[in-house]
Amino acid sequence: MKSPFGQSLTQYSRRITNQIQVGSLGLGSDFPIRVQSMTTVDTMDTQGSIDQAIRMINSGCEIVRITAPSVKEAQNLENIKNGLRAAGYETPLVADIHFTPNAAELAARIVEKVRINPGNYADKKRFEVIDYSDQSYGLELERIRERFLPLIKICKEYGTAMRIGTNHGSLSDRILSRYGDTPMGMVESALEFLKICEDENYFNVVLSMKSSNPQVMVQAYRLLAKRLSDEGLKPYPLHLGVTEAGEGEDGRIKSSMGIGTLLEDGLGDTVRVSLTEDPEFESPVARKLIDRYLPNSENYTISEVEQISFDPFSYKRRITQEIGNIGQQNVPRVIADFSNEKDIKVEDLKEIGHYYLPLPDKWKMNDLGVDYIYSGKDPITFMLPNGLKEILDAEIWNNHSDKINKFPLFAINQLVEVQIFHDNLNFLKINTWEIDTFVLNTLKNQSNFVILLRSDRPNPYLDLRKAFQVLEENEIKNPVILANKYPNFSLEDAQLFASTDLGGLFVDGFGDGIMISGDNNYKELNSLAFGILQAARTRISKTEYISCPSCGRTLFDLQETTALIRKRTDHLKGVKIGIMGCIVNGPGEMADADYGYVGIGKDKISLYRGQEVVKRSINSQNAVDELINLIKEDGKWIEKEAIEL
Repeated sequence: MKSPFGQSLTQYSRRITNQIQVGSLGLGSDFPIRVQSMTTVDTMDTQGSIDQAIRMINSGCEIVRITAPSVKEAQNLENIKNGLRAAGYETPLVADIHFTPNAAELAARIVEKVRINPGNYADKKRFEVIDYSDQSYGLELERIRERFLPLIKICKEYGTAMRIGTNHGSLSDRILSRYGDTPMGMVESALEFLKICEDENYFNVVLSMKSSNPQVMVQAYRLLAKRLSDEGLKPYPLHLGVTEAGEGEDGRIKSSMGIGTLLEDGLGDTVRVSLTEDPEFESPVARKLIDRYLPNSENYTISEVEQISFDPFSYKRRITQEIGNIGQQNVPRVIADFSNEKDIKVEDLKEIGHYYLPLPDKWKMNDLGVDYIYSGKDPITFMLPNGLKEILDAEIWNNHSDKINKFPLFAINQLVEVQIFHDNLNFLKINTWEIDTFVLNTLKNQSNFVILLRSDRPNPYLDLRKAFQVLEENEIKNPVILANKYPNFSLEDAQLFASTDLGGLFVDGFGDGIMISGDNNYKELNSLAFGILQAARTRISKTEYISCPSCGRTLFDLQETTALIRKRTDHLKGVKIGIMGCIVNGPGEMADADYGYVGIGKDKISLYRGQEVVKRSINSQNAVDELINLIKEDGKWIEKEAIEL
């Protein structure tokens, strides 16, 4: 069965698209999925831009994007391009345009592609709520058409490609007035500009729907693919990216969850991973995500499902019964897999967020304290802290003296033999290939079983999603813990792949908990599990940072500043802080941040509360202190010493 956005629900197949040209580079479903990135050097620094672009190309970047916020930067693109060509590099260049149509029109004569944002290209973004009548709405569209047509004509004349790139945080007031800050609004924003292109018989177009929220991003791209098909528009290639994803682990989790989920859907023809790191580190990450879907990678067939049980265009959590503290309205639970450990000690629990303090003789738990520990065949011999419960293999639990505070994990073949179950909470480990009539009937008759679900597939997302469809078809309401293994994986690979395989399912509304097993790097895997839940917006456990990847517009040292803000605020659970290099990416891209730190001039910062500027032109040396003072004014500040263990 095909999904509402046109692709198979259970088997990977890449969406068939238009084929376009970006210089000499082909883009679309007839070509490999392309990798791109963006320079961070000032565009007026010609040699610096050339040198950085070369580093990016050598790291695997196939398309180089360069910001052109004004005419002078657009003019200098010619010098950068000539320098790269003289050095023997034919990699196509993209001019990144926001507010300045005249810069776009100049750049389109120089580089192979221009990127425009329909939210601020010839449209208005003033953070005002305006009630547009049909007539005034139509007049605005006509004004936009007149301002947009010159760029289309230049692109046609010069053979220049265009990306119409909607950003969730920079929708125009006109779009917001009618559609709100929604995936539908994002799609409408792009389609308005796309239809003008089609009216002019200009089809060398790529589309994107970027957001710092992977859930919004996934929904918007799926909806875009559906709308293109439903309205008889051409199947344009898609550029995938999670905007302002951040740095380190968080940036990789967010990017993989958004990009990887869409690649699993067969959507996506070029990928940019946005990290608050030097741009040459972005392309290798993008390549790892893409390489899972190469034509020679292991493909597999999963039997189709009769009907789709979830809405791919909006979030709704799967309805389950509550068993213990799992399922229904409970936050997704985190289980640490210690089953390979012998003789677990008190200090081992520090890796999973539970700390024993000898002097007061008590336990404390931080925000990444797990809910359950799976000890397998070796029961823990000391008293566990409140809030942490132990899971044992069923045969060990059956012979244990404490059958109340510890819980059994059964394999399917044990269900026939074992007669003793926990009265309230049992776990059943199931591989997707084991789901048959016997298992389904057992689950219907056992109301206190939580499923630990895993798949042996190299790319398990579709297989796991199909399993949820089968459970729904059979009206099985037992909670499900997503429990996959990543042995012999580097930490980065585990971050990238688990965030796709498991994180994508949380985006779809599936999953009541998570257990990531690996090579005994418990602290890192625990952080990954909580990070996936946070990125999917299903369990908030730490401070969230929405930071742009830096570009030639950046007005301060973004990496250093992000690290400093994180160091001083990373204990503020649930607070979202946007860190933006310039006003172009400022108010819009922060979208749903609680606070914003935005560059407005050389070493000058404005601070935001939500979308409102509250402090202007602060010297960057004092800006972090001023940000903390603002958080304190709102009563959201907690001293670190008060929560440190």
